[in-house]
Amino acid sequence: MRPIVCHSRHFKPWDKVEALVSSIRRPEITSQSPALSEELVGKILDGYPDIKTLKKLHSKVIVDRHLHFNPSLSIKLMRAFAACGESRIPRHIFDESPDRNVIFYNVMIRSYMNNHLYEDAFLVFKTMFSHGFLPDNYTYPCVLKACSASHDLWVGLQIHGAVVKVGLDLNLFVGNGLVSMYGKCDRLVEGRRVLDEMPRRDVVSWNSMVAGYAQNARFDDVLEICREMESLRLKLDAGTMASLLPAVTNTSSENVLYIKKMFENLVNKSLVSWNVMIAVYVNNSMPSEAVHLFLHMETCETEPDAVTIASILPACGDLSALLLGRRLHQYVKRKKLLPNLLLENALMDMYAKCGCLQDARGVFDNMKFRDVVSWTSLISAYGRSGQGRDAIELFEKMQDSGLSPDSVAFVSVISACSHAGLLEEGKYYFRLMIGEYKIVPRIEHFSCMVDLLGRAGRVEEAYSFVKEMPIEPNERVWGALLSACRVYSNMDIGLIAADKLFQLVPEQAGYYVLLSNIYAKAERWQDVTTVRSMMKSRGIKKTPGVSNVELNDRVHTFLAGDRSHPQSKKIYEDLDVLVGKMKELGYVPETDSALHDVEEEDKECHLAVHSEKLAIVFALLNSEPGAPIRITKNLRVCGDCHTAVKLISKIAEREIVVRDTYRFHHFKNGICSCADNWHLDRLAKSLSGRSQQSKVYLAAAPQCPYPDAHLDGAIKTGLFDYVWVQFYNNAQCHYAGNADNLLKAWNQWTSSQAKQVFLGLPASEAAAPSGGFISAAVLTSQVLPKIKGSAKYGGVMLWSKYYDNGYSAAIKGSV
Repeated sequence: MRPIVCHSRHFKPWDKVEALVSSIRRPEITSQSPALSEELVGKILDGYPDIKTLKKLHSKVIVDRHLHFNPSLSIKLMRAFAACGESRIPRHIFDESPDRNVIFYNVMIRSYMNNHLYEDAFLVFKTMFSHGFLPDNYTYPCVLKACSASHDLWVGLQIHGAVVKVGLDLNLFVGNGLVSMYGKCDRLVEGRRVLDEMPRRDVVSWNSMVAGYAQNARFDDVLEICREMESLRLKLDAGTMASLLPAVTNTSSENVLYIKKMFENLVNKSLVSWNVMIAVYVNNSMPSEAVHLFLHMETCETEPDAVTIASILPACGDLSALLLGRRLHQYVKRKKLLPNLLLENALMDMYAKCGCLQDARGVFDNMKFRDVVSWTSLISAYGRSGQGRDAIELFEKMQDSGLSPDSVAFVSVISACSHAGLLEEGKYYFRLMIGEYKIVPRIEHFSCMVDLLGRAGRVEEAYSFVKEMPIEPNERVWGALLSACRVYSNMDIGLIAADKLFQLVPEQAGYYVLLSNIYAKAERWQDVTTVRSMMKSRGIKKTPGVSNVELNDRVHTFLAGDRSHPQSKKIYEDLDVLVGKMKELGYVPETDSALHDVEEEDKECHLAVHSEKLAIVFALLNSEPGAPIRITKNLRVCGDCHTAVKLISKIAEREIVVRDTYRFHHFKNGICSCADNWHLDRLAKSLSGRSQQSKVYLAAAPQCPYPDAHLDGAIKTGLFDYVWVQFYNNAQCHYAGNADNLLKAWNQWTSSQAKQVFLGLPASEAAAPSGGFISAAVLTSQVLPKIKGSAKYGGVMLWSKYYDNGYSAAIKGSV
């Protein structure tokens, strides 16, 4: 029987089915009306027609007195409807059949079981006895399969007792069902005992045991079973590989190699075996191998199915292999594989990972049915692209649709708030998750909150949050805190976080590098040397920067300083030319990105050959003018490369999309989609450095919530001459009948590293639709007298001339 997809939520009410049937009049018997024969109807039903054809045929059978109560046709009708995902019509046929026998019960049980209605299957099984029918060797395997799928050990144990009483435990298919049931219910000892006591075993028997061990991640036991099979000269098949799959997710390279050898030794490679091998590669972060295998499968003229496409699409996303992803999408449309929820979710995720949000949204908007995974994938995509507001809007729409967000959905929306600097919104969703949805926070939620606070510059608050966590912080939590310490140069907390990380994951090179970077930014080169020496003594090597770019269905990989590519000579020549053009536009290598205590010239050379620069130049050489370039990198893009790629996008007139481990960067015409939120501090330093020729004045205009989510890192450089703070449209710190919140925020801003702070106000009520307007009389009599005493008071900034109808004149004398 071909695979069944459950669509039980879309069953038509039975009264509509009855109406459909009753509306069909009995045809008049004429010489032109060919009678349906039992043979013809049976032949049609054996071909498993589509649901529309099936309903038409059923209506004709109902009105034919010779066919209506034919037991053989009734059974075939039940099977055919069940294959189309229908279970109510088979049940109606079952109930209306006057000559029911064991076969009817077996078909009805299988119909429910194949459509995931396990409780209904158990009820039919139970009624067999009361109607005088005894289960046979076909009934028990089917009921055991329902026990396996529903993990119902209690019913499974009863079935085991029943088959022993009637002697069917010696039956091969019943024995296989028992082994599978015990494996799925985590009773591996009992499953192995059944396997050992079976008088006859086939490859399915052993595969069932393999699956049991695999789903419990007992790979050593899996290997032992496979060796036993080989010693018995049983050929490992595609079913064995499929059974192994749960045990080889995020496993060792040796285990992956074992599966690969098993695959290569298969004489006849079925589609299932190809699908499993692709899935093994994808589940073990080996996207290049997965794509290579898929392309090889195509050369072997093996036609992919929906499972193949759903398995390979994540690899396309990981590599930003958009051309292959689009080709697969066209194949899906051509083969009419949609609607398919799993496939559509995979397509959406692929486009999102390739930085094609519009395409991802297009897939989402065209889906007939969406689950929480569908919504969460798109929310996450908006978040990674820095479009936090869009992510929030989508999250609210998901709630309005009637779906309840799960724990993963909250991870996505809080993470989106973090990337967009939406501190208060992120806090709100964390409270909403706990208070309204009663979801107990998991470690990933705490990690997101630490990241949210850390990115907003609330390092002290983030550390307090970690200390108050009800569960033990893991490396992700401490890692998020350490990253914030690097950005905001908090040495004290950074050392605490690093110490915790060295205890938890002493082999992770990235955290040593982060600590080294903190020391390097503070120019504590001796401490940098100490950290590097510690890495060397422990045999820990820094993860090399790797960038991928797709060209003509092939993914090209570049490492920092890579010269192994056949076009390396031309790539380096063109890169030198490009750097020259960049310098003409004012590019100065940001040598602090190199973070080595070496000469500036050496740092400059090191930065020039970072992997993303090499990948971009390769793409410029080999793609059509104007074609977008998509790069994926395994590390965070450094400040120098970020500046360089902006300039390259302008010089080459290309859109360049770079996905690093943190987010997407869409570069176009010299501008990045991230608005340089994480590089403004370096920009400030660079601009300030030009004051040696002529004075450069630096100004910033943050929001009044302190610190500003986007500009805090830059303001902390202490290089800004003027900071104009917007004290309106922000309820937590603007004037609202009294100046308490405003004055509290003002005191925070005047304690910052800014040289002069200006009070930013609306010139009229219309200029601040969300509030914060202060009348001229209140400002001059109540507010200005309290703030003008600050040494950093610079004056009042008004928004804007358009709204200024005498307001500036009224306050000028008091400013």
